[in-house]
Amino acid sequence: MNNDGVGQVDPQVVARLSGEFVALDRHMRAVADDLAWLRTQLEATVPQAPAAPSSPAQPVFTAPAPPYPQPPAYPARPAPYPAGSPAPRRTPWWQRDGAISRALAAAGAAVTLIGVVMLLVLAAQAGFFGPVARVASGAVVAAALVGVGLRVHRRDGGTVGGVALVGTGLAGAFLDVVAATSYYHWLPSALGLVLAAAVAAAGMTIAVRWDSQPMAALTVAAVAVLSPVLTGGLTATLAGFLLLLQVAAFAPQLRREWPYLHVARTLPVVLALSAILGNAAGHDVAVRDAALVLGLAVAVAVVGVGSAVFLARRESDPTVDTVMLALSTLPLLLSGFALPRWTDVTVQCALAVGVLVVARVVRDHPGHTRAMLSAVAALATLRACVSATPGDLLAVVLLAVAVALVAAAGRAHSRIAYASGAGFGLVGALLFVDSAPPRDLLSAHTVAAPVAVVVAGVALAGLAVLLVRRAATLGVLDERTVDSAWIAGGLVALYAVTSSIVTAGVALFGTGVGFTAGHCVATLVWVVLATVLLWWAATHPRATRLALGAGLSLAAVALVKLFLFDLATLDGMFRVLAFLGAGLLLLAAGTRYARLLGR
Repeated sequence: MNNDGVGQVDPQVVARLSGEFVALDRHMRAVADDLAWLRTQLEATVPQAPAAPSSPAQPVFTAPAPPYPQPPAYPARPAPYPAGSPAPRRTPWWQRDGAISRALAAAGAAVTLIGVVMLLVLAAQAGFFGPVARVASGAVVAAALVGVGLRVHRRDGGTVGGVALVGTGLAGAFLDVVAATSYYHWLPSALGLVLAAAVAAAGMTIAVRWDSQPMAALTVAAVAVLSPVLTGGLTATLAGFLLLLQVAAFAPQLRREWPYLHVARTLPVVLALSAILGNAAGHDVAVRDAALVLGLAVAVAVVGVGSAVFLARRESDPTVDTVMLALSTLPLLLSGFALPRWTDVTVQCALAVGVLVVARVVRDHPGHTRAMLSAVAALATLRACVSATPGDLLAVVLLAVAVALVAAAGRAHSRIAYASGAGFGLVGALLFVDSAPPRDLLSAHTVAAPVAVVVAGVALAGLAVLLVRRAATLGVLDERTVDSAWIAGGLVALYAVTSSIVTAGVALFGTGVGFTAGHCVATLVWVVLATVLLWWAATHPRATRLALGAGLSLAAVALVKLFLFDLATLDGMFRVLAFLGAGLLLLAAGTRYARLLGR
């Protein structure tokens, strides 16, 4: 009320009502136009009664009816809005309902929480009044903010202010509990967790009652951002408080689709625990501390995966839930930084098995949720392989796992298993190329682990062929790209087999004779493979073009290698054997191919 006793008029309300009346006028005009158009249609379809003859003496002639009934001519529908009607004016952002008030409330909440932190920590550093007074004053400020917010929310137009005040007060109360527990060490950790749980539960209860996702999400986010100041940085106590927030903030999501709250309650504890594990890398961690961190990581994974699976089943857009599911397993995947080797292997195997069991159970969930679970299982298996296997045997183990996954993908018709096998195969192939680079095929070399290289080469060759076959079976590749895939897979297999043969020769007979013997055998194997491809082209009409081209190309490459490399590198009987063997094989291949074509 002003001094004259006349109520003040809110210009935002007047502008909003004016816009609504303009929109209502346009809508009523459109309805009237539709009714007029419908009336015109009805009048055109109703037949008119024939007029009475003017004189009985005059005969009445009736025009012959057309052979087919003619559809009535409907008039064109008028435009939905009359020409020249004013277009609705877009309301500027600062005049929209609650825009400025929300911005001011958010800024005020942030500044108030920073003030609470200053009261609890900076005042202690500066020596202002005692610790009891600081904690007590923080509690009084928090309670006052909550009380005022509850009163403001009951008034007209007090939604924004009430949410901001209550959210700020609850965050301040949570920080006060953290300070009393972790900074001043007045309360045992168990009692501090209980009080913090009570504060978080009260905040979530009010947020649910008011149906306010912003209040719930901002309260959790504010506490998560400011808690490290009171806990002295990244500590296990901080991770415990954030885990408590993750659990308490799940309750409002049981009946509501609040994706922002899901991010606010999951991301802080994952980042904090991952940073703690990252800082432990390269340091000796006590058994007690390692067990505590492992327990926290397991709890975060169980809560995150369980809640995400529950929410992804019923929400309309579970993308956020799927992403949070993957993030909640990140601390367990990084637990090797603080755990002994075989403990880490056991944890990773348990994680892989547990996630696969969950993926098996949630068959009615969205496809990307099951794919994310499988990806987590694949990463855990990879971590277990890396931790358990020595470096020289890692390529063999990864390629063996890849072969098993791709073979299982064909039987179960699972593209997810196929993709996982392809990922393992890619890592194994890179490790194989690192241990047997192409330059080693051009000169004699000494291999540190020749048996591992030979076995890995054979496994890589088999995997390359199996990947293309399963891709065609599962529909990953269409008919236009399958030929190119066969060519690429054949080249990979040829390189792997050649490296294995040359490495085996060096391992058996040394860098001199073994190197030349390995290349001699490799040339003969190339010609044999070319012969097999030509036979396949003659006996399988559907694959004639691809097999014939590959066989002839391989034979040509073998001849080039024979004359340009083997002739200059091999000596003695190995040179003779290479030329004689290649020549006889090519003669046999030509004769056999001609007989097959003749049939």
